[in-house]
Amino acid sequence: MTIQTGDTLPNATLLIIGESGPTQVALSDKLENRKVVIFGLPGAYTGTCSTAHVPSFMMTFDDFKAKGVDEIICVSVNDPFVMQAWGENTHATDAGITMLADAESGFTTAIGMNFSAPPVGFVNRSKRYSMLVENGVVKILNAETNPGECEISAGETLLEAME
Repeated sequence: MTIQTGDTLPNATLLIIGESGPTQVALSDKLENRKVVIFGLPGAYTGTCSTAHVPSFMMTFDDFKAKGVDEIICVSVNDPFVMQAWGENTHATDAGITMLADAESGFTTAIGMNFSAPPVGFVNRSKRYSMLVENGVVKILNAETNPGECEISAGETLLEAME
């Protein structure tokens, strides 16, 4: 079942590169008593993800902070090494975006945002979406119908929906 506005996000363990290598991150720790933006996308280094989706949150980062957002998290079904490198290459990490890996698609599948397109090498990847989450509850959910598009799930669209 696909996550909907009003639903509580399931607990999930994601990965980030820490000082000692891959480190588990309990999503619940990131969400408890916090206002967080999460956006998911099909893959690091892919076209629309790199040229539109991540930049849309980099450009709106300060505006989200001004609206009380504690953290902006990018989730992709990639390994944490790729997510770290991609965050550095796009300067998303420098901009303040937290890049988390959903290496086994556990979180993505649990919220019903997984899809596969084997001809292009995508298996159990994430659909493109963005959401505002307050204390673990989805307040706004913007999901694209086509993973190659980034309009409904763009940072600007989510920011506008918060007004």
